[in-house]
Parts: sequence; structure tokens; C-alpha cells
Amino acid sequence: MTPFAAILAIALQAVPGGGTNGEAAEEPVSGQQQPELTPAVSFSVEHRTRYEHLNNQFRAGRGGDDRLLVFRTLAAVELDAGRFRVSTEFQDARTGLADAETPLSTSIVNPVDLLQAYVEVPVDNLLAEGSSSVLRGGRVTMDIGSRRLIARDNFTNVSYAFTGVDWQWTGSDDSRLRTFFTFPVQRQVSGDILENRPKFDTESGNVRFWGVHYSPAGLPWGDEGEFYYFGLDESDSPGRRTADRDFHTLGVRLYRSPEEAGFDYQFESIFQLGQSRMSKSATTDLDHRAQYYHVEAGYTFAAAGSPRLKFQYDYASGDKDPTDGQNNRFSGLFGSRSGDFGPSGIYGLVPRTNISSPGAHLSMQPGDGVSTFVAFRAYWLATVSDAWLVADISSPAGQPQSHIGNQVEFRVRWDVRPGRLRFQAGGAHLFAGALPASADKSDPTYFYAQTTVSF
Repeated sequence: MTPFAAILAIALQAVPGGGTNGEAAEEPVSGQQQPELTPAVSFSVEHRTRYEHLNNQFRAGRGGDDRLLVFRTLAAVELDAGRFRVSTEFQDARTGLADAETPLSTSIVNPVDLLQAYVEVPVDNLLAEGSSSVLRGGRVTMDIGSRRLIARDNFTNVSYAFTGVDWQWTGSDDSRLRTFFTFPVQRQVSGDILENRPKFDTESGNVRFWGVHYSPAGLPWGDEGEFYYFGLDESDSPGRRTADRDFHTLGVRLYRSPEEAGFDYQFESIFQLGQSRMSKSATTDLDHRAQYYHVEAGYTFAAAGSPRLKFQYDYASGDKDPTDGQNNRFSGLFGSRSGDFGPSGIYGLVPRTNISSPGAHLSMQPGDGVSTFVAFRAYWLATVSDAWLVADISSPAGQPQSHIGNQVEFRVRWDVRPGRLRFQAGGAHLFAGALPASADKSDPTYFYAQTTVSF
């Protein structure tokens, strides 16, 4: 039995009266009033079309321009039977206009597949009076905390999915506890990725991901916080190589949410400990020791458009010494990086590893349904002895260079009909620093425009 089938069977067993052991359901007590349960079915469809253009490709071994037309259709069906809910969501992600040199992957192309299929069981007053909780079992997507490590990324054409169990508990004081055990879904396509031919995604018992996330009702000084632990254990399986990662991620985030005429802040600190290899092709196990920090401070002005200005800094460790028996590259796991570092797609300038980056971000809402922002970020390698991994560019021997460059980013979003029709456009330009210049790379410019229709 596959992990997906096994988890779904366990979830069905958890449904009250939903066992499959052949026993008859318990008869109601004579005279007892039974609630009327009328199952409700809901449908939703979302289609997004996006055009992307990258001028001056920054990746090593590639040059010129890249263009891409991507389509993503999501179709969801939910049955709410009161005591339980059954949800399914299908995804069709494909591309056009691309050529053989365009940097495509299964984060962009994943035609006709099952993104979610789970049973959800609500349970009240579990562990404490006045509490509520939900148990999901099957294939799910997840957004947890700041979404830097686990996210249903809305910018990428294909989101991460997991097969397993996910339990979310909320106390009467609004404290929240979440725990999960999953097998990450391995996204696949058949044959040449440019042909958009479907191949069903699968899970492997050799890759396991679990965790606990806790948010107290409130910190003593009135702000918010969260504490979490995630574990990842992976090894090679037939037809699939991995980096044999087996490490633990521990983190804390403290923050105050933005409000008009007020200051806000965010601080997140993450450590990773365990073992890993430097790449999927490597054969040597190394001690994994890595860290990540995010710091930001902002202020929302009491003015038309509610302008908010924030300053931020991100640090993700890189490998310090290739001969010391350690891997210090921070792993972003299954998170989103577009919110911090700019658009992904065929751009995706930097990963959440080996990066030191200060920045500033100004956002506002100039009209009804319209939001926009402009942002600046400077990028350096956190460790000059390690590479700029997305570009596969290293500092020249004997001439250490760490400055990747300075990026300017913008975005405009217009909800023409909220929840129905949205237009969005944006882009980024990198004023290249000494590191890409050493590889004869010019300033890259990226632009995208997209339309999303929902019904």
C-alpha cells in the first residue's frame, strides 16, 4: 500500500461511524432526537495565466533572454457532512513559449495532478474545555508560521504538497498547537518537460517530514510569538537520488502585526542540526550545522493609502570550509522565498542559503482594491568560500568577491472584482555586483504580468 493510500485509510477510520470493519452503526436511543445532517457540496475553480520575461540570464553557462508563458488551473470540490469533510483539489500547471534553455522544473510544470485529497474531522473540547481542533488525513498543502519553511507558495506555478496527518488545535484563549507527520510529494512529469505530459506525483517512505508548531495566546508584553520544531529524514529510493538529509530544525519567531499609526517588528531565529550531504550526487555524510535570521522593523503611516515602510535583514549561512566535515548551508525546506527575496518563476535570484541581505520595502494601497510596493535589497554571500547556488557562480580563486548586487523590485495588484478577477504585474532589476561581473554576467531584468480568474 502506498503512503497516500495508507494515510487516507487511517483518516477514514477516524470519522465517527466511518469504520470499515463491517460492524453496523450504533442504533439511536429510543426517543432521542437526532440532528438532521444535510451534506453540502461546494465547487471552486481558479485559473491563472502569467507571462514572464528575463533579460540577461544570470545563471552560469547560460546567456541571452528567456521568456515563458505559464498556465495554472486549480479545481476544488468539498463535501461537508457535518461530522466530517472530504476535500479534493486538482491542479494543472503547464507552460508555453519556453525553449530548451529556459530554466524549467517541476515547480513550474506539473500537468493534471492531484494537489490535495483529504478527510477532515473537527473535534471540540479536546484537551481543554472550549477548545476546537481539526484532524486532516490524506494529501494536503500547508502554510505554517511565517511560511519561510513550510508554505503553499502562491507565486510559484506548482505548490508543495504532503501526504500524511495534520492536527490543528486552538484553545479557548486562542493559543494554537499544530503537529503533523507527512511524506513530501515528489512532483513529476513524463518525458521532456517542454511537452507538458502528465505523470502522477508520488510519495516515498524514504522521505519523512514531521513537526510541532506552538503559538501561545500572547506574550507577557502583549506581542505575538511562535516556537517550532521540524524534522526531516530522507534517503535514496529507486529512481530518485537525495542529499540524504537527516536533521532537525528549531526556531522561534516574535512579532507585532502592522497597524495604522503604529510600529511593528519581526524577529525569527532558526537553527539546523543533524547530518546531510552537499548535493544529491555526493556520497559523504557531513555534520549539518546551519542557521538563519530574519529581522525587520516597520511603521504604518496614518495617511491616504496607509503607506508602510519597513527595513529588514536576512542572513542564511553558507558552507564555511569544504574540508572540515561539516555542511553549513541552511536549508529552506519547503518554504516560500518570494516574499523576502523577490519573484521566483524563471527569476528566483537567490535561495534561502549563503546570503546576507539588508533591504527596505515601501507598500501602500492607493485605491480601492489596488495595492503596490517598491523594494530594495542588497545581496552578499554570507560565506565567500561557498557559491551563489542559484547561479552556480563561485568567487574567483585568489580574488574573493561576495557582492552579488543590488536589486530593485516593484509590484502592482488590482482586484477588479475581489475574489473573482485580479490583475497583477511586477518585476525586478539587479545592478550586478563584483561576483557576477567576474563571470561576465550583465545586469538581469525580470518582468511578469498575470491575470487570475476565480469562480
